Amino acid sequence: MKAFVERFFKLSSYDTNVRTELTAGLTTFMTMVYLVVVVPNLLSEGNMPVDQVTVAVIIATGVMTIIMGVFANRPFALAPGLGSVAFLAVTLVSTEGLAWQTGIGLVFISGVLFILFTVLGLRELVVKIMPPAIKLSIGAGVGLFIALIGFRNAGLVVASESSNSLVLGDLAAPETLLALFGFLIMSVLLARKVMGHLLIGIVATTLVGIPFGLTEIPDSIFSMPDNVGPLMFQLDIIDALQIAYLPFLLAFFVPDFFSSLGTMLGVAGKGNLLDKEGNLPNINRPFLTDASGTTLGSFLSVPVLTTYVESAAGVESGGRTGLTAVTTGLLFLLTIFITPIILIIPNAATAPALILVGLMMLSAVKNIDFSDTTESLPAFMTIVVTIFTFNFGNGIAAGIIIFVIVKSLSGRYKEVHPGLYFLVLPLIYYFATLAHL
Repeated sequence: MKAFVERFFKLSSYDTNVRTELTAGLTTFMTMVYLVVVVPNLLSEGNMPVDQVTVAVIIATGVMTIIMGVFANRPFALAPGLGSVAFLAVTLVSTEGLAWQTGIGLVFISGVLFILFTVLGLRELVVKIMPPAIKLSIGAGVGLFIALIGFRNAGLVVASESSNSLVLGDLAAPETLLALFGFLIMSVLLARKVMGHLLIGIVATTLVGIPFGLTEIPDSIFSMPDNVGPLMFQLDIIDALQIAYLPFLLAFFVPDFFSSLGTMLGVAGKGNLLDKEGNLPNINRPFLTDASGTTLGSFLSVPVLTTYVESAAGVESGGRTGLTAVTTGLLFLLTIFITPIILIIPNAATAPALILVGLMMLSAVKNIDFSDTTESLPAFMTIVVTIFTFNFGNGIAAGIIIFVIVKSLSGRYKEVHPGLYFLVLPLIYYFATLAHL
């Protein structure tokens, strides 16, 4: 079996081994297991049954992550994007008054468009024509995005209604102190180059939280899953085809298009999986898996499945192949039966891991030519728009627009790939749509 796994996932070609890949898969799982609670709770605001949605989310996440590992042999995990989940439940259903079935219909259409773009080679083309400065900045943008999630989950920063900005949280709060303890443990292990430093830190922080009441021990270990039958094939495609809903479709499609692209390039860059041009070899396979996940997930009434930035935690732990993703996917499927014991991991235990992953992804900016404003400004905008809008799909789109405008108006239009002039038009329309929404 070990020999088969070695050959199938080509572990030696990526200078890794079974133990490292399994550890990486477990690390990715532990940093993103929070979605088992967060995603269903968000969807419940859109009148979807929380217990059944929980099982559907777990199945979609587990199955598509395994497919990513087997078909694409990449250490990427797939799950419902929080931005798309919130947009469906809060904006479309609660605010606009659409039925959630219509929202899922829009998700299906978005997935079909993803598949068409992938099969026709348009997604790969976008990657190839993207300016190197944008590609280099994606990793840093994703890293800071992940770090911001970590700071938020740790309680180190909170949103202030009075100043309408982020402010320092309560550093004396028990959850924040536990997160700082975890950050210290992981930082020391990282400095000492201890393998599996993130996983060790997460486990240690979870255990330390028990006597302080921050890690709650469940009454039972096992649980039986709810029936997802009532959620299957509830999507309303016909109603979703209304012309009036085109802005809603774009709000699903554009962010996920660039978010999945950005995550793949950013995470792959951290794992030295990119070629000299900053492209991911055979990128159509993970793209096709990502696109199929959105389409197939809609049959279970699960919103847009996208490549998760937390995959970087597994890559940081040494994961380089699809065995990492397969491990993560299998662990998610197991949570259907052992949800109580899995959910004891507090945010304070995973938050410091995300912060350190963010640190590890900043190194790419050193290769950006900051002496050339037409290169550095688009890169800068990619990073800051990612952070300020909490969406790195927005960041990449903004960076491309700025690149085309600055290059063209400074007389250096020949440095802009002709395809970017066509790409920039729908991106401008996308931002106009956001302003309207």
